[in-house]
Amino acid sequence: MTRQIRDVKVLNNREISKGVFILDLSTGLVDAAIEPGQFVQVKIEGSRETFLRRPFSVHDYDASTGILSLLVQVAGPGSLKLSGAGKGDSLNIVFPLGNSFTLPLNGERVLLVGGGCGVAPLLYLGKRIRKAGIEPQFLLGFRESRSVLETGEYELVGKVSITTEDGSMGEKGFVTQHSVLSVDSFDRIYCCGPEPMMKAVAAYALRTDTWCEVSLEHLMACGFGVCLCCVVDTTAGNLCTCTDGPVFNIKNLKW
Repeated sequence: MTRQIRDVKVLNNREISKGVFILDLSTGLVDAAIEPGQFVQVKIEGSRETFLRRPFSVHDYDASTGILSLLVQVAGPGSLKLSGAGKGDSLNIVFPLGNSFTLPLNGERVLLVGGGCGVAPLLYLGKRIRKAGIEPQFLLGFRESRSVLETGEYELVGKVSITTEDGSMGEKGFVTQHSVLSVDSFDRIYCCGPEPMMKAVAAYALRTDTWCEVSLEHLMACGFGVCLCCVVDTTAGNLCTCTDGPVFNIKNLKW
């Protein structure tokens, strides 16, 4: 799908945890070619602090209705203002941007690993994998039980394992310490979250010779590869996360 600038309508604003909400947006586009891993740039109206657009992963997309969902955590003035969007409000977005995850082959065992709000692109990815006839395994990590995000949605798609750093839900520790990694083996791993977590997952994948893609969470001011604020060092040289990514195979990253 060719990227476009479009005004979309807010259908719903659902707070799913303190400071974390999901925006359901009516794009007016049915059966649009929006792929798992791509992102949108949202224009935040109303102040000089929010002059630049804010990037958000595609959390979900229903091709039959044209409804696009974004998972947003309040982290600054832009996301704070966006948290006040109400039903019927209009938002201006540029989408779809970036590349996408590589879907698995038939019969492959796949693990989707997310940390915190880095779980955002994994729901849509999981749905697309399930639609292709493969049941995905999710491994989701959070700091504590009250920061765990909508696991019920993921359980409708595949098996879900949880870690919390304080042990208040699921297994205690980090995602790379979860028992599923010692009990099961996988053909592909997909990962998104804080960079230290992704590097730890990448190290596990390299150690076990497992194919792995990660979605980088970088500041992306323009989304078109012009501002160069999201450059990442790769085996092919410096690449822009917003155009050459945000999805990269770990073997192409100089981690």
